[in-house]
Amino acid sequence: MARRRKRKSRRRLEGRRILESVPQYSIESGEAKPVTAARNFIHSEGIQPPAVLLVKRNEHTTDRYFWAEKGLFGAQYVEENHFLFPSLRALIGEEEEVVLG
Repeated sequence: MARRRKRKSRRRLEGRRILESVPQYSIESGEAKPVTAARNFIHSEGIQPPAVLLVKRNEHTTDRYFWAEKGLFGAQYVEENHFLFPSLRALIGEEEEVVLG
């Protein structure tokens, strides 16, 4: 039997496009849990929000996190709810100016 394709959410695709314009950092989690590794990296490097952290858990799995003014969030949640984050709203405004300008 043919498998149906999963419908792509427009809101999530827009959020993914916005997150692509944010600085990204790739790290390895090592012995720590991925969230702990991300938090330690943020504090040790003094990273300012907004930023996306790609934390490699093992050779097959990479976790994505978004560092915002309010804390650390899963990137998938941010993609779906990007309008809730003021720093991303500012980026949306800049992108519209470039398109319109």
